[in-house]
Amino acid sequence: MKTAARVMSRTREGACSGVFGVRSWSAAEKAVIDDDRCRRSRPRFGCIGFINCNTNAFQSLTQLHGKSSYFQVLDDQAGPVLLEEPHLVDTTLGGAQPLSSPSRSSPHSQGSEGGERFSRKVFVGGLPPDIDEDEITASFRRFGPLVVDWPHKAESKSYFPPKGYAFLLFQDENSVQSLIDACITDEDKLYLCVSSPTIKDKPVQIRPWRLSDADFVLDASMPLDPRKTVFVGGVPRPLKAVELAMIMDRLYGGVCYAGIDTDPELKYPKGAGRVAFSNQQSYIAAISARFVQLQHGDIDKRVEVKPYVLDDQMCDECQGQRCGGKFAPFFCANVTCLQYYCEHCWATIHSRPGREFHKPLVKEGADRPRAVPFRWC
Repeated sequence: MKTAARVMSRTREGACSGVFGVRSWSAAEKAVIDDDRCRRSRPRFGCIGFINCNTNAFQSLTQLHGKSSYFQVLDDQAGPVLLEEPHLVDTTLGGAQPLSSPSRSSPHSQGSEGGERFSRKVFVGGLPPDIDEDEITASFRRFGPLVVDWPHKAESKSYFPPKGYAFLLFQDENSVQSLIDACITDEDKLYLCVSSPTIKDKPVQIRPWRLSDADFVLDASMPLDPRKTVFVGGVPRPLKAVELAMIMDRLYGGVCYAGIDTDPELKYPKGAGRVAFSNQQSYIAAISARFVQLQHGDIDKRVEVKPYVLDDQMCDECQGQRCGGKFAPFFCANVTCLQYYCEHCWATIHSRPGREFHKPLVKEGADRPRAVPFRWC
């Protein structure tokens, strides 16, 4: 209530607006936005959002990122919150964005083309409980063409955001900047007034995602080694790469890079990330912990930490000689191994006493590592 009062008292002309008019999207409008999405999904290149980034470090990032031609709009899970988006990882696409296939640049550093600074997907929380999709659309249409979305919208067939929050998917990034300019700032948070049939000028939280917040290079002098990189699942979506880097460095030390995984089209956080360490000791300490408590501001969440699994590595034992030169399908995350194995070498090495209970990790959904049962030959 105090926040709402402060925002209402500082409302400047034009910052708060009611519902201008209610109408649903026409087929033509949807076709325009769908066409624009297809064009925007093409890879872009640049180097925006890196701190002290030199050529060596940037080239190392190519092994920590990948490209995906598949895009999913509904990549967020529901949660019992109003002003804050649910801090859950998207498991539909296997968690993190594909990182293993070699790419020519970091997808998170993309966005310099056309001067883009923000994701076209914007979180809006604290909505009036009786506001429907058409009324949300009408409230924000003055900033540009958009689609209103929320988790499981298609399945629920509901006209009202069930948890008091929604996502605004704008056609143009300039619309996001216009929305930000119209907001009121209170304690480093953005608010805009929205009206529903029963509530007039209710302040709702607007949370845009800045593209440069997806990557942070803490130590650009160190090469980024994918074999000293961990996958972090369940990363709260408001968390920035620099914050993830500082938390992990405080816990384990030796962090040289942190990245937040974003979807390839809207470049919005997917709820996962990865952290690269400069030394083996810090890397082993992180994966041995298995879970870590992320505490930052209002965020306090236990998240999962796993080794970052590559899918283009040769078997460390036979270098491909016993598997026809194919890439190794298994990675052993046990600290006594930490190696990639083909099926033959896995069976040989892990038949030895003390290693028979090791579980291999493989890619799940293109990136997320998972343990699989191994059938002995």
